[in-house]
Amino acid sequence: MDSAALPAFVALLLLSPWPLLGSAQGQFSAGGCTFDDGPGACDYHQDLYDDFEWVHVSAQEPHYLPPEMPQGSYMIVDSSIHDPGEKARLQLPTMKENDTHCIDFSYLLYSPKGLNPGTLNILVRVNKGPLANPIWNVTGFTGRYWLRAELAVSTFWPNEYQVIFEAEVSGGRSGYIGIDDIQVLSYPCDKSPHFLRLGDVEVNAGQNATFQCIATGRDAVHNKLWLQRRNGEDIPVAQTKNINHRRFAASFRLQEVIKADQDLYRCVTQSERGSGVSNFAQLIVREPPRPIAPPQLLGVGPTYLLIQLNANSIIGDGPIILKEVEYRMTSGSWTETHAVNAPAYKLWHLDPDTEYEIRVLLTRPGEGGTGLPGPPLITRTKCAEPMRTPKTLKIAEIQARRIAVDWESLGYNITRCHTFNVTICYHYFRGHNESRADCLDMDPKAPQHVVNHLPPYTNVSLKMILTNPEGRKESEETIIQTDEDVPGPVPVKSIQGTSFENKIFLNWKEPLDPNGIITQYEVSYSSIRSFDPAVPVAGPPQTVSNLWNSTHHVFMHLHPGTTYQFFIRASTVKGFGPATAINVTTNISAPTLPDYEGVDASLNETATTITVLLRPAQAKGAPISAYQIVVEELHPHRTKREAGAMECYQVPVTYQSAASGGSLYYFAAELPPGNLPEPAPFTVGDNRTYQGFWNPPLAPRKGYNIYFQAMSSVEKETKTQCVRIATKAAATEEPEVIPDPAKQTDRVVKIAGISAGILVFILLLLVVILIVKKRRSYYSYSYYLKLAKKRKDAMGNTRQEMTHMVNAVDRSYADQSTLHAEDPLSITFMDQHNFSPRLPNDPLVPTAVLVPITGRKNVYHGDNNSFFAISYL
Repeated sequence: MDSAALPAFVALLLLSPWPLLGSAQGQFSAGGCTFDDGPGACDYHQDLYDDFEWVHVSAQEPHYLPPEMPQGSYMIVDSSIHDPGEKARLQLPTMKENDTHCIDFSYLLYSPKGLNPGTLNILVRVNKGPLANPIWNVTGFTGRYWLRAELAVSTFWPNEYQVIFEAEVSGGRSGYIGIDDIQVLSYPCDKSPHFLRLGDVEVNAGQNATFQCIATGRDAVHNKLWLQRRNGEDIPVAQTKNINHRRFAASFRLQEVIKADQDLYRCVTQSERGSGVSNFAQLIVREPPRPIAPPQLLGVGPTYLLIQLNANSIIGDGPIILKEVEYRMTSGSWTETHAVNAPAYKLWHLDPDTEYEIRVLLTRPGEGGTGLPGPPLITRTKCAEPMRTPKTLKIAEIQARRIAVDWESLGYNITRCHTFNVTICYHYFRGHNESRADCLDMDPKAPQHVVNHLPPYTNVSLKMILTNPEGRKESEETIIQTDEDVPGPVPVKSIQGTSFENKIFLNWKEPLDPNGIITQYEVSYSSIRSFDPAVPVAGPPQTVSNLWNSTHHVFMHLHPGTTYQFFIRASTVKGFGPATAINVTTNISAPTLPDYEGVDASLNETATTITVLLRPAQAKGAPISAYQIVVEELHPHRTKREAGAMECYQVPVTYQSAASGGSLYYFAAELPPGNLPEPAPFTVGDNRTYQGFWNPPLAPRKGYNIYFQAMSSVEKETKTQCVRIATKAAATEEPEVIPDPAKQTDRVVKIAGISAGILVFILLLLVVILIVKKRRSYYSYSYYLKLAKKRKDAMGNTRQEMTHMVNAVDRSYADQSTLHAEDPLSITFMDQHNFSPRLPNDPLVPTAVLVPITGRKNVYHGDNNSFFAISYL
């Protein structure tokens, strides 16, 4: 056949219908087929899960196979149109016979080029189970003629089996695989051996299992033999043995089987002429029994353990023919096993406080029937009471805060327990009703133990206690005194400092923790800051030492207004303890004023003023805050104050407050320290205001003491130094009449009121005239001249009265101060003060008017201009 026509021929074969069951079917027994009418007539089926299908070649229809291919009807696979590894399966009907069957069939594997077309496999599926490995197969080129083969199938009722023909395409993809004339015979095969019934095998897990297959047939001993597992695994034959010339035995051994090896197995033999297969036999693997739960502890003592086996719940297979208890020390290597025939068992002669591991063993029939030990019960025997405490207890080392104790090593024969505690208990008493008792757990394996955190210089009672769960032993008490240590700090709350201007008195108390005998106190101090910038503070510290019984000290020759830092610490024979710091500030001193004694500070004196020379003061401990000039009125019945040792005026009193309150002194001025960098004159009574204090003119008929004060003020402390610098005596001659400052002020206010009233009156009069002029225009001009003349005469009288008042006021402001001519803070009383002499019940200031006066010389400026006189309404 032409190669180009081959695909068309294959397509024709795939589309050709299979004929129904024909007359040729009756030539063979059930299950056989000649394929004259197709596979469907023989109840053959294509596998639904393979890769492609077998093709039926019919003798009654033309085909396009190579001419050398056999004629007739058969099933064929063309390898050239399929991929390598693809498979086609043709399934025979399921058969169930309680006898031996022999299946005879024809096959060929042909390729025009002599290549390998593939493999023909024969599989036998039992009870619709999984496909196992092939029981017979042939591969490679066999020629263009049919060959015959036999399958000796040994199956027994009620099992059923199914034979499957499988064609597998090779890598060459060339040639044909065909089958034909399948016969199912009810008698033994002639060329393939038949196996006798294969029996089940039961073993315990972990043991070897052996299958023995017995076969009948000629020359069967030289065939290939293996044991096939249902899942496809093949086990090679271990040993073959000829029983006679028609029968032989083959042994198959499975090593140390486990539960997973439990499956169905069958014997298979294969030769060129065919194959034989036995029935499936089961490998039964029994699991030796093993308890699920560990033994239960019922009782425990120092030398025994009472347990319950808990062997009713097991893992594995029964029956149980033997129960055993296996126990050992968890720290040992030996093991003992006792057979037990009761639900509970008591283990005797055990060591105290020893851990044991106890398991239960169960045994079933058969070799290897003893299962693995069950879960362990790990428990410990009780401890016994200790034999004694250590014989020797000595003090190895004594320090201020620790004591080291030595004792002998404690063995198991003394403690009678592997778990025990060594405790050192101590207690002590200290001052202030302080006591403490405590117990410390020590390392039992250490030969020396240390008790820490003890108070120095204290009697401590020690004893050792050996304890285990079953009892305790105590040693006798030992009293040891700890060594001295450096003392603790001086209590900061106990330090009290009393400040003076140039000294500080400091006292303190002993440390709360002297830790021994106090031998001395050491106080170091140094200045750290000062209110006075002139005081040097960066100097080396000074140190003072006091004896143990001296807890106070006076520190002399200090600077005023200076803060000193003190460090106080106590000492024992072990050295000084930590220092306690405290800061104390000396009091500031009053400024030092120049000595005015024997020096005339008065520069000029008038009836109402006195000019004095002010010299700056020297600060002591704090800078000058202000200078103050105090005026004291001399009283005839009052003793004169000494200038050198006088009390300064601490409460500032203004002139107004002094006049209303009856005070004999008032503050005439307060000057900032910057206004007096060097000596300068100052006029008392210059009628100016200084920092809110009015400096009124002095009364000529009175005598005055003039005091000069310097004040220093820091934080809440103020110091003042004062000196009398001048005395103004009262005038003996009749002076020029100058009104009293208070009365003068009252008169000026009255004049101002009269002027304001006159001015208001004139304005009202002008308004009335304008109104009348509009309504009564027929009045004559002579009428208004007469009316004005009358008003002028009335104003003339008022002008003469005010002239004398203005002259008196003008003379009272003639003298002015020379010290503060340029001081912006000093202003005249007339310009600045709103002082009013009116009493609270005085009526309002009366309305006044200003009357123009012509032809009079101005008393203020000396010109001939007119001015207004002030008159009350």
